[in-house]
Amino acid sequence: MKKILLIATGGTIASGYTAEGLAPKIAAQDLLQYVQEYTAFCQVDILQPFSLDSTNIYTEHWLQLARLIEENYDLYDGFVICHGTDTMAFTAAALSYLVQNSRKPIVITGSQKPIDLPVTDARTNLLDSLRFAADERAHGVNIVFGGNAIAGTRAKKERSKSYNAFSSINYPNVAALCDGRTVFYIDDKDKATGQVVFYHTLNERVLLLKLMPGMDGAVLERLFPYYDAVVIEAFGVGGLPEYGEVPFYAEIRRWTDAGKIVMMATQVTHEGSDMEVYKVGRVIKENFHLMEAYDMTLEATVTKVMWALGQTIEPEEFRRLFYRTVNHDLLLAAGEGQ
Repeated sequence: MKKILLIATGGTIASGYTAEGLAPKIAAQDLLQYVQEYTAFCQVDILQPFSLDSTNIYTEHWLQLARLIEENYDLYDGFVICHGTDTMAFTAAALSYLVQNSRKPIVITGSQKPIDLPVTDARTNLLDSLRFAADERAHGVNIVFGGNAIAGTRAKKERSKSYNAFSSINYPNVAALCDGRTVFYIDDKDKATGQVVFYHTLNERVLLLKLMPGMDGAVLERLFPYYDAVVIEAFGVGGLPEYGEVPFYAEIRRWTDAGKIVMMATQVTHEGSDMEVYKVGRVIKENFHLMEAYDMTLEATVTKVMWALGQTIEPEEFRRLFYRTVNHDLLLAAGEGQ
């Protein structure tokens, strides 16, 4: 029987009503009483490093979770992390970079309603996650939610209240779970050869900047002292406006001349960036050797920049690390990392 470590971090799944609204209050050991069916296929131990609304979870907690997995990696067959939904996609992406090449499953789950309500998605999600973590075919970091397993770098929360809150962006679901069965669409565990690799550093001095019509490049001038990298969420397939008292062109030069990372992404959820299509993208990409995120999610892009910049500040080595595919995060950047 598989041995699973359940790591509880709070979130809606463990929340209760207070005078100020929903807040985490259900103890980790109490979560399992709602899904006793798990005893038929796995043994579960519990850790609770913190109990937070996921709005309050950031880089420090991602590193803490990665350390917990590393410390217990040889003791368990799989891991399930209960987590709030609002930043779950960021956590799943970050863990994909902090724990690479894992032949053991690291599952992140949660719910849209607390587990102790009469009608809730929490019990199904938790039981599905334990079942997935106990499956011999499962590996790597995945979100299990709403009957689907999604690669940790491909998940995005697209619905704020519905039970099918998460979608897999620009990549198929890894598996579907229903009525105690798991059907794998991506069954590639045999390709995960070699040893698991744990990383211990992230550079959190990374800014995500969303463009809006009329925005002036002066915003980058003001932010320059505080960040080592900026991910610019551009319009369409990618580009920067040519208007304004402080042109974006001039500010991109300031950042790149200083050795800082400028990463172009897109506000469009599906199909990714392609800066070479239009002049507003091609000129700056060619002149400044800019990088772009292609088909990656914004959550994966931001956390991968944090991870890669945490390993190196040398631009070409950063480029090589960023364009190396990790946990299915990138399909369209052939040749970029060479």
